[in-house]
Amino acid sequence: QLQASGGGLVQAGGSLRLSCVASGSITSVFNSKNMAWFRQPPGKERELVATVTKGGDTTYIDSVKGRFTISRDNAKKKIYLQMNSLKPEDTAYYSCNAFPPFWTWGQGTLVTVSS
Repeated sequence: QLQASGGGLVQAGGSLRLSCVASGSITSVFNSKNMAWFRQPPGKERELVATVTKGGDTTYIDSVKGRFTISRDNAKKKIYLQMNSLKPEDTAYYSCNAFPPFWTWGQGTLVTVSS
C-alpha cells in the first residue's frame, strides 16, 4: 500500500512538502524500485511529475524543473516531493507509485494553490 500525505491549501509562491510511505508487501521490494510522483488535476488525466531511481537519480517534467525536488529514504520506505514557488496550475491530487506504475494507486493528497 502507498499512502501520500502533506497536501493542503497554499497561496501562489508558497511551498509544500509531500511524503509517500510504502507499507505491507511493497516494503520488501521498495528499495529495488524506481519511484515517481504523479498528479491528476480535477477533470484531467494523471501525469508524471518526477522520478527517482533506486540509486537516487532524478528526472522532472519541464513545468516543475527548478521548483520541485524529489527524494527518497529507503530505510523509511518513503519518497518525498519538495514543492517551491507553487503556481495555481500545480493544483491536483498527488500520488506516488513505482515507475512505470506497478502497484494499486493510493488515495493521493490534494494540493490546492490559490492565486
